[in-house]
Amino acid sequence: MNHDEHGANVPSFWRRPAGMALATAALIAGFYLLREHWVHVMGFWPYLLLLACPLVHLMHGHGHGGHGRHPQATGRAQDDQQ
Repeated sequence: MNHDEHGANVPSFWRRPAGMALATAALIAGFYLLREHWVHVMGFWPYLLLLACPLVHLMHGHGHGGHGRHPQATGRAQDDQQ
């Protein structure tokens, strides 16, 4: 059985016409919903920013191996000491 013929050329759902139509309809509905309720959204804006700070810290804090673990180049370290 050859699996390449059955699944290699099938585009993802979002690349199909039905997926594109659904995404477009969702964007339009979101725009009008946000436009009609902008005053309510702006009332929660400071709280959303405060909520986003710890989430961003948790998501980005683990990707680089922590703070202070980057080795310094020997040429730059010698220049700083002189």
